[in-house]
Amino acid sequence: MDANAPPRIACIRSSEEERHLRANNRIFNLQFCYAKNVIKTSKYNVFTFLPLNLFEQFQRIANTYFLCLLILQLIPQVSSLSWFTTVVPLFLVLTVSAAKDATDDFGRHRNDKHVNNRPVKVLVNGRLKDDRWLNVEVGDIIKLQNNDSVTADLLLLSSSEPHSLAYIETAELDGETNLKVRQALTVTSELGEDLQALSTFDGEVRCEAPNNKLDRFAGILTVQGEKYALDNERLLLRGCTIRNTEWCFGLVIFAGPDTKLMQNSGRTTLKRTSIECLMNALVLVIFGFLVAMCLCLAIGNSVWEYSKGYYFQEYLPWPEGSVPLSGFLMFWSYIIILNTVVPISLYVSVEIIRLGHSCYIDWDRKMYYAPSNMPAQARTTTLNEELGQIQYVFSDKTGTLTQNIMVFNKCSIAGKSYGDLYSQEDQQVELSEKAEKVNFSYNPLADPKFVFHDQALVEAVKAGDEATHRFFRLLSLCHTVMPEEKEEGKLVYQAQSPDEGALVTAARNFGFVFRARTPETITVVEMGETKVYKLLAILDFNNVRKRMSVIVRSPEGTLTLYCKGADTVLYELLHASCGPLKEETKEHLDEFAGEGLRTLVVACRDLDEDWFAGWWRRHHKASTALEQRERRLSELYEEIERDMMLLGATAIEDKLQEGVPQTIEILGKAQIKVWVLTGDKQETAVNIGYSCNMLYDAMKDIFVIQGSSLEEVRKELRKARKKMSPETFVEDGEQDAPLQRSGTSKVLPKEEPNGVYGLVINGHSLAYALERELELELVRAACLCKTVICCRVTPLQKAQVVELVKRYKRAATLAIGDGANDVGMIKAAHIGVGISGQEGMQAVLSSDFSFAQFRYLQRLLLVHGRWSYLRMCKFLAYFFYKNFAFTLVHFWYAFFSGFSAQTVYDEWFITLYNLVYTALPVLGMSLFDQDVDDCWSLQFPQLYTPGQQNLSFNGTEFVKCLLYSVYSSLVLFFVPYGTVHSSERSDGKGLDDYQSFALTAQTCLLVVVSVQVGLDTAYWTAVNHLFVWGSLATYFAITFTMHSNGVYLVFTASFPFVGTARNTLNQPVVWLAVLLCVILCVLPVVGFRFLKAQLRPTVSDQVLRKVRELRKRPPPPSPKRRLQRSVSRHSGYAFSHQHGFGALITSGHNMRPKLRFDTSGSFALSR
Repeated sequence: MDANAPPRIACIRSSEEERHLRANNRIFNLQFCYAKNVIKTSKYNVFTFLPLNLFEQFQRIANTYFLCLLILQLIPQVSSLSWFTTVVPLFLVLTVSAAKDATDDFGRHRNDKHVNNRPVKVLVNGRLKDDRWLNVEVGDIIKLQNNDSVTADLLLLSSSEPHSLAYIETAELDGETNLKVRQALTVTSELGEDLQALSTFDGEVRCEAPNNKLDRFAGILTVQGEKYALDNERLLLRGCTIRNTEWCFGLVIFAGPDTKLMQNSGRTTLKRTSIECLMNALVLVIFGFLVAMCLCLAIGNSVWEYSKGYYFQEYLPWPEGSVPLSGFLMFWSYIIILNTVVPISLYVSVEIIRLGHSCYIDWDRKMYYAPSNMPAQARTTTLNEELGQIQYVFSDKTGTLTQNIMVFNKCSIAGKSYGDLYSQEDQQVELSEKAEKVNFSYNPLADPKFVFHDQALVEAVKAGDEATHRFFRLLSLCHTVMPEEKEEGKLVYQAQSPDEGALVTAARNFGFVFRARTPETITVVEMGETKVYKLLAILDFNNVRKRMSVIVRSPEGTLTLYCKGADTVLYELLHASCGPLKEETKEHLDEFAGEGLRTLVVACRDLDEDWFAGWWRRHHKASTALEQRERRLSELYEEIERDMMLLGATAIEDKLQEGVPQTIEILGKAQIKVWVLTGDKQETAVNIGYSCNMLYDAMKDIFVIQGSSLEEVRKELRKARKKMSPETFVEDGEQDAPLQRSGTSKVLPKEEPNGVYGLVINGHSLAYALERELELELVRAACLCKTVICCRVTPLQKAQVVELVKRYKRAATLAIGDGANDVGMIKAAHIGVGISGQEGMQAVLSSDFSFAQFRYLQRLLLVHGRWSYLRMCKFLAYFFYKNFAFTLVHFWYAFFSGFSAQTVYDEWFITLYNLVYTALPVLGMSLFDQDVDDCWSLQFPQLYTPGQQNLSFNGTEFVKCLLYSVYSSLVLFFVPYGTVHSSERSDGKGLDDYQSFALTAQTCLLVVVSVQVGLDTAYWTAVNHLFVWGSLATYFAITFTMHSNGVYLVFTASFPFVGTARNTLNQPVVWLAVLLCVILCVLPVVGFRFLKAQLRPTVSDQVLRKVRELRKRPPPPSPKRRLQRSVSRHSGYAFSHQHGFGALITSGHNMRPKLRFDTSGSFALSR
């Protein structure tokens, strides 16, 4: 270390406004306390696990409540129950929860360790040192090689490519697999791979503070007093992968949690289901109910002691003035006795049920994706039932709905359509995997992966058809694709967008092979003959022109302009003589569009030498102009791109993931709205919307919001809403947004549109719409639409849209994506789903559930989600019922026992009731029950709607459950009481003792709740039978054992009910009481359910009735589902996500000759 260097100082990192760093100077950079390159997603370590986990668990109201109860039970003056009745279940709950949390955190530790220990080469004292990612710091210079993942956010210093270009793939950041280019500054590119020069580099960087903006960076590099501007084109972001670049060096700007990738990971929030929130609220209500009961009984005790207790002083002596004290102590005694209205086993059971439902998702073979060996995974065990209540799905596009793979599917050449397959009877045959494929073996340079089925097109090419040759010649010349040929004949194309690569690959297979390019030439192998075209100009693509052209001179000296673009644009630029051909091609374009294909029109024009020479001079002058360069060039492009001759049209299929349209259709029938939030441009997203059948021409209207100011966006949104729901629209716009209070928040009431609508909004307009004064207008208009597509949105905007719907609509939301740019919305939504595909695992690591294909979403929601919701609702209703019925018997008994806090049942029954006797039957129902199987669930998506409306368990259902429990407790107390009152056993001895009454009451209770769980179970399995009958058998076995003489002799104080079981349960009158209790408790439920299903059937009742009818007869063969298709044409150029590479190609900055062209006859591109 330099002795004159600033000393290392301790500091506390504060909010950062600007980053200031020096290359190769760790001591200078340490004073700012910048984060190191360590990421930490785990919550605990060995020392903090126990205290932190216990602290978190006791934040649960129920756990704290039971801890207080345990303390009360240790006070002899208050407790009438032994301490073990609370400590055993409390310890079990804490242990199970801690084990689950430890398992989850261990997985996070393992992932963190894997990432932090990746190898990297760091420049230290003029040498490259092998190190690990976690040791990299801000200001370090590191070396990356081809296919390496970028370690941190780096300033690109130099690379192996000409002009220090570096090619990167950003799939893990934004899901896009097309390559992007970054270029180093000239002042640093001169450093090359000279390790000494790099180690003495002392550049100083001042830049913006860490943020989550993936597409923006601003800073200044100072080298030897000279300042150089830095932007996003100089930055390599963590999460990117180096491609086609042998090596590069970078300076670490942001590390670890400060990188843009981690900044986009979003804040991890604790997610709770609506059922759990309701359950927590009900626990508070029940606690209030408990206090009210105990207060009532305490007052009763005081009154009884004052009026009657005087006569019992001989047996229960009490000092003068102790009546208030007795009432006070009885209050706490009854708190202990009646605490079972909120049993701690409730939370244990909930955790077990959720774990079981998560395992079902993990084990579901129908959600297993064999090609990538990827099963579905429930990454959390606390959100399963929320899957049954989803109303809004927010989806990414690239990699989620699509495969990001473009396929040349059909084409139209000179008025003839190619691509369809016909039978011998001239009937069109549907294409399938078994359909005969064209054999391209005659072409040694063909791509073996390319598939085409129409043999007629190959025959036209082989026959030398001039129109067909010109068509494919255009496709092989008019593009900005970069070829790579590592081995002779093995070509790899690097395309700016996948659709352009698909067109060039098609030309390659049909005999027009794009082989190589230089800044001045394009080499094409035409039907086996190598031809070198002179490239004179590239008229590049942009969003306004919606076309691109090249001007080339053929080896024969012909000067030609080749152009491809959107039909709406090119049709205006064609020669008048193309009229008949335009009509024929238009028919084909409509057919292609009807099949959801992306279309492009291709045309050409032969140029006059003299005229072109004059145009070229003006072009050169415009391209070097300092002012209005873009406008002048655009005018010149318009001048030359006219009077073109139509060659035909291409049709490209953007390969959707399998089953996407069908999945979206089924989700729509389940009243689930799908919104697409994508960073792609508007044309791209709209095209996919039509392909997925989210948008279709039968919609009443599709609104496009593209205002460039807040007021314009407001007008467009209000105009759309006025058309969709005129009855709720008022002109002043200020008073027409009624908010309803829901808990602590306000929500919008549900509004019904007067038709089916779609809405498309771009990122620029969305920024205005998300502002405070417009957000309400946005959510009202958008929620009236069946489909919403948001284009060009940032990761932050994705999360904001999700938060907006959560804030103003009382609806469960689900976000699904595959890239790091989706992490924000995945964490913001109630449920986050990660697609585990080819675009990295960042989204999966932040998700609650993950699988490989979008189509599995229907099974996750309509099968697993619906079952989980129904089972949890049944569980809660039954659990509250059985515990209220159990506890309220104590309440009625208090009126007959002098309010003395005497328990009805013996202590062991109280301890084992929830842990042993009734635990397994309710778990069996909650784990295995199903109203219909998975096939019917998918066939009738309407079954999903009760969960969305929260009909199965809510406040009303809880009140019904409470009232039924009160009724049952009255029956379960007074029937046994009347049975044993003044009764005699068959041997003449009395049956009206306390122990006989307690045994009769608890037997009646257990049989009744067992019958009730049988009524609630719709799907019986062997396990259900085992649990129900086994629990009853266990009860009688334990009861007879604990009431036996042997146990009494060994544990006299603990088991006082000696002989009670054999003396009571052999009396017919006791079993008559049991039967009477069952009839009185169950009959009202059966009658109510029958009448309700007949007189006021729900959607579920109607569907279940239909399912039962269908089960009686074999189902007819299901007709093939034909999706609605758009007849609107959508340009394939929608897939060019940015300005073209034309300028970069013609500048030659990305070219590197292996040999001189005049000696080799070809150029090779950078690796």
